[in-house]
Amino acid sequence: MEREGLISYGSEVDWSWDNKWYSKVTSEPGKWTVEMAIPFRTLRFKRGTTQWRVNFVRIDYKRNEKSSWIPIPRNFSEQLSSLAFTGILHWEAPLKKTGKNISLIPYLTGGTTREFSPRNVDNHFNAGTDAKVAVSSSLNLDLTVNPDFSQVEVDRQVTNLSRFELFFPERRQFFVENSDLFSSYGAESINPFFSRRIGVGRDPYTGQFRQNPILYGARLSGKVSQDWRLGLLNVQTAADPSIDLASTNYTVAAVQRRVFSRSNLGAILVNKQVLRDDSSGEFSLFSGHYNRIAGLDYTLASKDNRWNGKIFFHQAFLPHQPPNAFAHAAFLEYNATHLRFTWNHELVGENYGAETGFVPRQGYWRWEPEVSYYFFPKRSRLVNNYGLVAGGDVFVDKKNNKPLDGDMDYGVVINFQNTSVLRAFYRFDYVYLFSPFDPTNTQGPELAKGSYYRYHSVRLRYQSDIRKLFNVNTFLRIGAYFNGKIISASGAINYRIQPHGAVSLDYSLNRISLPSPYHSGNLILLGPSIDWAFTRTIFFKAVFQYNNQIKNFNTNLRFQWRYRPVSDFFIVYSDNYKDSFVVRNRGVVVKLTHWFNL
Repeated sequence: MEREGLISYGSEVDWSWDNKWYSKVTSEPGKWTVEMAIPFRTLRFKRGTTQWRVNFVRIDYKRNEKSSWIPIPRNFSEQLSSLAFTGILHWEAPLKKTGKNISLIPYLTGGTTREFSPRNVDNHFNAGTDAKVAVSSSLNLDLTVNPDFSQVEVDRQVTNLSRFELFFPERRQFFVENSDLFSSYGAESINPFFSRRIGVGRDPYTGQFRQNPILYGARLSGKVSQDWRLGLLNVQTAADPSIDLASTNYTVAAVQRRVFSRSNLGAILVNKQVLRDDSSGEFSLFSGHYNRIAGLDYTLASKDNRWNGKIFFHQAFLPHQPPNAFAHAAFLEYNATHLRFTWNHELVGENYGAETGFVPRQGYWRWEPEVSYYFFPKRSRLVNNYGLVAGGDVFVDKKNNKPLDGDMDYGVVINFQNTSVLRAFYRFDYVYLFSPFDPTNTQGPELAKGSYYRYHSVRLRYQSDIRKLFNVNTFLRIGAYFNGKIISASGAINYRIQPHGAVSLDYSLNRISLPSPYHSGNLILLGPSIDWAFTRTIFFKAVFQYNNQIKNFNTNLRFQWRYRPVSDFFIVYSDNYKDSFVVRNRGVVVKLTHWFNL
């Protein structure tokens, strides 16, 4: 299996990136050999360079052994991609320019979609193209005209028991390369730019999100020197008069300057501009239809990777500028062989609105410390290491300093020699409802605004031996829940069928018992899937999802023929049913893409 990814934040890998390269593996008695050919056009590098920083890693699952050319400390065994641990690759001669390095990736697509209530049939044909232009050896220009993302893998559904919006990762290829230049600002829950906001509009009549076409997009990203990185993004979406959605322009400018050995200082500007006439009938950048975020971030990464952290301040610029439209946070992590410590605090103003970002809540203080200590038995055949963990997470209302949410966790983590992992925790929760809330999220009676709840639970997470053909990952929760009780189990059951693929079942089962008149319920989410490779170039993936919380069953079938590297033929079928298996809609799309090097 070939797989490629982009490393950002010093160690995190985004596996959704896709590009050209080749490999072949041969097995011989007592050994195996791998050969890889990576075209220079696939990579971004400085012309004339004679050295690269690289590392080579091998994972032997049979012996549960991880080996690397440049040694990686055992406390970073889960970060084998860390750029803090690299050696020097010497080239025999200075690397030359790789020619024009311009690629075109056009597509053709056609399909039909049928809605059953109300009845409607939409037959469509479309065409568009992407282009990649190497402006310099390490600076890339990506262009897209009328992009189509029908082949993108369907999002896995989740059972939402929270009061807030859930995060789903970006999977569309145009937004992936160098995406950390735009998405690394802020924090996990205070993100000023979230590319999945682009090409999506809310239907004012149903409250649901709907896709709207992207007319074009351009992104300039990469390194302009040894210490400077630059990112510029501009995307224009189409209007959708049926839901009163105006054409909108999204512009992002980001710059990073490396300081010290691995740290950086960055600045970002995000502008969402609705292209609609103002009251005078003339278009203006200050017509009142805009949302802007400007921010500064400092990211800390020590040379030995023991210290990592971030501090930032972001300001929103909105029509009729309100007060307290800002966000700030600071995160610090220390990671030694035995001791690990993290500290995080956040402050978000009640009027901090980032329409092109991911900010689930406003108007709060947050404190989130955690400490753990790990032990490494010397001669245990059963346990590789184990640790004691304690942490907390507290939200406080910024206006009146009233606690909103809080939890405290105390537990143990055991990593076994056979790769299995067990985590056992006791948890205390505190919740204050600043708005009415249905704990089952099934549109039942709501708990009153201003009420508060304290409850306890026990939580277990177990990952079995991943080397086995059959393995499981399960999470169990038992205890109180608001004014009732909860028993839940979630995770995945996997079975590999060597060498062709795997079948799996994602599941989330929640039994919630609440006193009358509130809804009790059994929330069921089942997601069986099949991932199959008929050959090295022909693939099939089937995902089925049943979710009784939203009363929906859906199917997504995707056939892919990769007839050349990054050149594909897709057939995608999808449908949705009510939980009574009455069809809502179904559709099929055929798509052809081809990569041309000019």
